[in-house]
Amino acid sequence: MQSKGEPKRPSKLTEPMPATEDEIREKYLERAIREINSLSRDVQGCSHCPRGNLMPVLGSGHPQADIMLVKFTPTVSEIEEGVAFYGRSGNAMRKSLSRLNIDPLAVYGTLFVKCPVGDPALADPACLARVAEEVAIIQPRIIVVMGEPALTALNELELPLAKLVDWKPGEIQPLTDACDVLVTPNIDDSLDAEDSKREFWGAFRSLGGWWGDLPPY
Repeated sequence: MQSKGEPKRPSKLTEPMPATEDEIREKYLERAIREINSLSRDVQGCSHCPRGNLMPVLGSGHPQADIMLVKFTPTVSEIEEGVAFYGRSGNAMRKSLSRLNIDPLAVYGTLFVKCPVGDPALADPACLARVAEEVAIIQPRIIVVMGEPALTALNELELPLAKLVDWKPGEIQPLTDACDVLVTPNIDDSLDAEDSKREFWGAFRSLGGWWGDLPPY
């Protein structure tokens, strides 16, 4: 019984039920989508790089991907479409992921130089640093870094608690306690010659073993 004059205690029927795991995951996903959309608007409105009337090339994929693909500069087809990993490189990546039995919905792809500039050296450092924001939003478990310029840019980001990554194609290296790195040749430079294709695939297929060892929970 409740004594007269005591404040009423809330009924158990009106108390909020604890959130389920699915609801929690949904909330995190909604937040990641909002943050990626906000970052995309910032990139589109950025005026640091001399890109003229051309639009920047935005990242594409799942905003909470386990795997993040990173190149340094866009190709012509990516510039025309405004989306990273569009065209030949995108087709090659889809075939590679399929061969490794990796769910494409677990992947996000982006670029360091998001603005279509004639010389990558003209890209503003603030443009390259956007990748750090993408890493913070997506929180991937592994980053596939394609090409030595992209690796240099990754090391220069100085992500919190990050280790320096060496140019060792095909070797899984730790970046932080929560994220690994796989270094590969640049996919865009690997599509026209059989030897280059084999070199890229020889490094990239290490991702299949990493994916297979990933706990399913």
